[in-house]
Amino acid sequence: MTLRGKIIAGLLLLGIGGGVFWQLRASPPPPVTSPPAAATGPIGVGALGRVEPASRIRRLNQPGGMAVTRLDRLLVAEGAEVTQGQLLAEFADAGMKDAAAAQAEASLAEAEAQLARLRAAGRPSEIEAQRARIEAITAQQEIALRDAERAERLVPTGAGAIATADRSRATATRLAAEKREAMAALDSLLTSRPEDIALAEARVAGARAAVAKAFADAELARVRAPIAGTVLRIFVRPGDQVGADGVLEIADLSRLEIVADVYETDLPRVRQGAAAEVVVPGEAQRFAARVSDIGWTVRRQTQASNDPVAAVDARTVEVRLTLEEAGAAALRRRSNMQVQVAIRP
Repeated sequence: MTLRGKIIAGLLLLGIGGGVFWQLRASPPPPVTSPPAAATGPIGVGALGRVEPASRIRRLNQPGGMAVTRLDRLLVAEGAEVTQGQLLAEFADAGMKDAAAAQAEASLAEAEAQLARLRAAGRPSEIEAQRARIEAITAQQEIALRDAERAERLVPTGAGAIATADRSRATATRLAAEKREAMAALDSLLTSRPEDIALAEARVAGARAAVAKAFADAELARVRAPIAGTVLRIFVRPGDQVGADGVLEIADLSRLEIVADVYETDLPRVRQGAAAEVVVPGEAQRFAARVSDIGWTVRRQTQASNDPVAAVDARTVEVRLTLEEAGAAALRRRSNMQVQVAIRP
């Protein structure tokens, strides 16, 4: 080997040795660490949820179903506090249905008057007049009979006529029929027949049913508050046709809940009465809540998640949490807002 080759080989050996030395000095052995301790305590549950009144949000629509109705009067505004049963709105056919109800009431009054007349029979003045008529007919009948007998006695002597006797006899017969009719009328005035009373009672019952139906139809032309609460939204104004959205939304905001969608696999770790915290976007404070109800069915997740690796077809159970007073006061005007829920074990 030449001198130049020996020099190059020596430099290579020095470089390799120096690199190995530097590597050993620059990379000390990693410290020995103990394995992580296994978690021994219970694990809580996290879920997405939404703010909802405990009374639920009630959407009030026209009770007539598919009938196209125009709103005539709107008696409340958004944010108004209403009581249960309070009249909120009226449709355009309310006046017509009120008139039909008044007509039904008049028919009922007429039927009841006829029934009362049958039960009370005739008035004293009517009874006296009928008796006087019977007496007058009886007197006329006696006179006609006497005339007929007198005419029949005079026929053999030639002083009378057979025609006169026949007319008198016919008059007596007619008066006898009128007397029987008058006595029957008197009997009707004195006592009422059971079948007549039964018929009148049936007519009264039918009239009462017609009145109830008319008032029910008139009530369908109005919107009343099913609960005491606050008007949240109004969808139509006077003069507008009521559409699929209905007339307005109402809810009782005095008690708010959080509706959390808990994954079905996390449900065994959720218990009734468990404490929880609610994280509201934009709020630094966390609000306390407590599990009040656990749903009975598993369904698809309703709350949208921003997690790109979250399950698309996740199955969840609806869990309701009751907010404490501080949280209810802060979220009173945030119904349907999305929040995060942490349920403690």
